[in-house]
Amino acid sequence: MKQVQSWHSTFLLTILFIVLGPLGIAQDAHPARLYDPEADGHHQLQVAIQQATSANKHILVQIGGNWCVWCYRFHDFVQQDSTISTLMKEQYVSIHLNYSRENMNEDILADLGYPQRFGFPVFVVLDSNGHRLHTQDSALLEQEKSYDPKVVKGFLQNWSPKALDPASYRQP
Repeated sequence: MKQVQSWHSTFLLTILFIVLGPLGIAQDAHPARLYDPEADGHHQLQVAIQQATSANKHILVQIGGNWCVWCYRFHDFVQQDSTISTLMKEQYVSIHLNYSRENMNEDILADLGYPQRFGFPVFVVLDSNGHRLHTQDSALLEQEKSYDPKVVKGFLQNWSPKALDPASYRQP
């Protein structure tokens, strides 16, 4: 009788694991793919430069991969915080540059000063001509399992086109 109960218990636990197991994994899963391993990173940058030049914006290169939980957390944070979302749309052309086994974009990362040294995601701010202005370690923007709205807002404002415009600092 104990063997039957043991078998039933094992069977039920196995079924529960099969049914409920993916739910635990899905907590950090995301329906959309932010990064395209097959995308030509040079082309992405050229398109962003054209858009930034015509709109007088800077470029925010978000480097990471579809494997990166914090990359998705930043994406969700930006979507859910209207102030941050507005800052991003008004001041930056944003691109997601892939870093994965399939495509590490090593030549572009070398041109950008090896930002991967900070981990992922890592943010690189470029001016409208594609010149690197700043590399941001995203860990400094984190708060618990998300991002700190005040710190992210400060980062985006401090590297915006207006912040780097000499006219902003002329005395009347």
